[in-house]
Amino acid sequence: FFFQAEDGIRDSETCLEFRRVLFRSTPIGSKYVTKQHALDLSSATIRNVMAELETVGYITHPFTSAGRIPTDKGYRYYIETLMQLNEISDSEQAEIHTKLSSTNDSSEMLKEASKLLGTISRQLCVVTSPQLAKGILERLEFVSLSSTKLMVIVSMRSGIVKTIMFEITSEISRVYLERISQMLNERLSGLTLQQIRDTFQERVRDVQNEESGLIRLFIDSADKIFSDATLKDKLHISGTTNIISQPEFFLPQNFRSVIELLNDEEMIVHVLEIDNEAKENKSVSVALGEEFSDERFHGYGVVTSKYTYGDVAGRIGVIGPKRMNYARVVPLVEYLAASVSKLLS
Repeated sequence: FFFQAEDGIRDSETCLEFRRVLFRSTPIGSKYVTKQHALDLSSATIRNVMAELETVGYITHPFTSAGRIPTDKGYRYYIETLMQLNEISDSEQAEIHTKLSSTNDSSEMLKEASKLLGTISRQLCVVTSPQLAKGILERLEFVSLSSTKLMVIVSMRSGIVKTIMFEITSEISRVYLERISQMLNERLSGLTLQQIRDTFQERVRDVQNEESGLIRLFIDSADKIFSDATLKDKLHISGTTNIISQPEFFLPQNFRSVIELLNDEEMIVHVLEIDNEAKENKSVSVALGEEFSDERFHGYGVVTSKYTYGDVAGRIGVIGPKRMNYARVVPLVEYLAASVSKLLS
């Protein structure tokens, strides 16, 4: 960086940011810790305690002259035992309620939730659309739009409605459409979309050759009709500049990992769905470092919570460096998820 600066790159904001990074990366001495936190302990005692913590695996140092940093075990102990959650201010609660309730459109609300969390937490924030696979089918309806165009309406018990357009070879009478609709509803209503996708052909085997060809069309298109795709966007991401500005990701290899993450939606969805079985009874899950099987996430921490939309659910999450302010982020994610669930219901 200094070589580039001497070579003519003297942008003041860039230099200031580098100074901040350099300051954050500088080890803090035991004497500073004693004075800064008004501890009634000597510097020698602080050093001895740090040595003991390193021996039992709660902290480590990446190289000989480096300062000590928490290990994954240390972070986990802090989160589970020592962390005192911050309160969400009245002004933040008011802002969240006002902005989320400003629209009746589910997709827009989820997008706004992502923006809000990104702005308040200063991290990368992700909101996933509800997973319809676990949702229960309420009713199927057919609407003939023309002699060659048919609209299928899939109504879920949660209140979510999905529409699919089909091209058909010939016009089908309204009476016949109602008959097919009634038959399918008798066989499919009350099942989850996943169950329908897995067993649809077996459930309609006896009528698969009916004269209109509609059942055959449904068999061939079952994955499309009963899929998870519903709202405008499956994933809402905000705060990308927040994460790439973190000191950890200034190194080229780490920066590259962030870009790969942002370009892989399936990976993000998978990470948000990781739940530690020991925390199933908690509304917020925290995973970090080597708790992820994918080593590309060993430098990250992820805080997630479910929101509900009737009988289906989506996820709200924050992805950031392992050292993120969990005491601040955990209550934010929990409150936002609860607010989204309340408004959607």
